[in-house]
Formats: sequence, C-alpha cells, structure tokens
Amino acid sequence: MNHSASPPKAVDFGYRSVRLRVGGVVAVRLSLRTLAVNTVLAAVAVGVAVLSLGFGDFPLTPGQVVGALTGQGDDFHRLIVLEWRLPMAIGAVLFGALLGVGGAVFQSLTRNPLGSPDVIGFDAGAYTGVVLTMLVLGTQHYAAVSTAAITGGLLTAGAVYLLAHRRGVQGFRLIIVGIAVSAMLGSVNSYLITRADIDDAMSVGFWGAGSLSRVGWAALMPSLIGGALVLGCVAVLAPALRQLELGDDAALAQGVGAARVRPALLVTGVATTALVTAAAGPIGFVALAAPQLARRLTRTPGVTVASAAFMGAALVALAHAVSLAIAQAYRPVPVGLITVCLGGLYLIRLLIRETRRSV
Repeated sequence: MNHSASPPKAVDFGYRSVRLRVGGVVAVRLSLRTLAVNTVLAAVAVGVAVLSLGFGDFPLTPGQVVGALTGQGDDFHRLIVLEWRLPMAIGAVLFGALLGVGGAVFQSLTRNPLGSPDVIGFDAGAYTGVVLTMLVLGTQHYAAVSTAAITGGLLTAGAVYLLAHRRGVQGFRLIIVGIAVSAMLGSVNSYLITRADIDDAMSVGFWGAGSLSRVGWAALMPSLIGGALVLGCVAVLAPALRQLELGDDAALAQGVGAARVRPALLVTGVATTALVTAAAGPIGFVALAAPQLARRLTRTPGVTVASAAFMGAALVALAHAVSLAIAQAYRPVPVGLITVCLGGLYLIRLLIRETRRSV
C-alpha cells in the first residue's frame, strides 16, 4: 500500500487547532489556546505597567494616570507620569520580553529547562564587562556600558561553548560548565567591588541588584532600538530554532545548517540579556522561568518564543509593581531581588524534577 498519498495527521495537543492547507499540506497550526494565553499575558503586562504609574512618592489615582497619559492632567502629574515613571514601566515590559526570548532561545538550543542565560553564566559575563567598564575605565556612559555588556556576554558564551565542547556540545554539560564559569566571574566581580572606592562600589553594587529606578528616556531609547533589532532577528531565526530542536541531522535534512544557524542564535540570545544588563543590571531567573511557565499555560510540546516573551513581560511588570508597592510601605527593593527570590524557588523545583527524571 502506498502511504505517501495518505493525508497528514494533525497532532492532538488537547485543544482545538486551526489548520490552513497549502497544496494539500498542513502549513500552519494556530493554537487558539496559545493565542488566548498570549492575549491575556499581554493584557496583564500592559495593565500592570499602567497601574504601576500611580505608585511612588507622589501616589496618583488611576484617573490621574490616564489623564496624564492622554494629556488632560495638570503639568505636575504629566511630569511625574511621562518623564519619571513611564520609562520605567515601558522598560519593565521590554526587558521582560527580552529576557523571556533569551531564555526560550537557550532552552531550545540546550534542550534543557535549566538552559537559561543566568544559569549558564552569560548574565555574569555581561555583568563583569559592565563592572570593568564602570570601575576600571571609570565611565558610566550608556554606549560604553552596553558595548561592554554585550562583549562580556559573548566572550563568556564563547568560553563556555569551547569548554563544554567534546565531540559536540550536550545541553547538560553546557549547563554545568556555565555554572562553574559563572561562579568564577562572580568572584572576579566581588574582588573588583571590594577594591573600588566606596561610592563607586555602592553604585555598582546597587546597580548589580537589577533596578529599574534609573531607567530614563536616555537609556530606554537605545534599548528600544536594540531590542527591536534583536527581536526581529529572533523572529527570522525562530523557524530554524524549531528545526534544531529535532536534532542537527533532522535540521540539515530540512535545509537548516546547524553550524551556521547556531552561532547566530547564540549571539542574539546573548544580546537579549546584555541589553537588559546594560540598562537595568542583571534581572535574574526571568529567563529561566518565563519559557517554562508559558509552555505549561499553552500546553505546547516545546518552548515557544512568542509566548515566552509575553510571559517575561508580565513577570517583570508584576515584579516592578510589587517593588513600588513595597517601597511605599517600607523602602525601595530592586526588581532583581524580587525575581531572584521567586525564581530561586522555581529553580529548586526544576532541579528536583530533573533529578527524579534522571534516577
């Protein structure tokens, strides 16, 4: 019997799917559940970001916030909302999306839920580049800091990749080597901070906690431009990324060269976290948790870059709102500390699950 003429079977993910056929071949399966989840996550991210505009030393009601955004409020309210708080709110959504995308890229490349830039050590490399620039070179200019963050992240990625390479690169070996490199870089960062002037050390230390409080329009605009370019590159490379998840041989059979595509994905993945590190400092564990939480909500068999971006945006927007709420009741808490506390619990859960699976 000739099976080549049989129609392709749709994969049942437990929810309704829409199939568009081109020439009798299934070209696209659009999950209604994924669309709904992404819509809700986008609404949560935007809604929480707008709500956070009312938090601060001068609390504003939702009506006053909307009035300032629409140009109907008084000058003082517009100054607070448009000049002081809006860049931080936009930054929370943008940086969360970038972290989610970076986590999705590396978890797909390593085929491991622990394959996150902050776990592998790329965040630590970007932070080391920034620490060297601020403490050794003595400059805090955004162009220099962002260049140092990207360079440090890329150099760390290259070092981890080479150290983990042994007849190919396996995801688990890459993670173990990355954790070791991250620990060594953390020691270098601590040494530089302890040897620096007290004022510079305090500035770098607070910046290293991951804070959105210093994100203004001057730092946000380059981040918006760079983020748009990086997200555009990831969108172009996303189909190849899904092919690589099936293995290098299967990807090659589909016309995707792993040796050509993987370095491009590595660079774009590092750039996502480096842009965040340059503007706000390292915001940990969002890249780790966002892709996995999005996968569970959408019930897809693999990591989806778009869903991870929406989930990351929602997580950082929520963390930013919680940080501002705590500041009103007690004292300012950097966003990075909130994400690390919550993300650390999620990492413990992932480690326990991976250990049970390997036994």
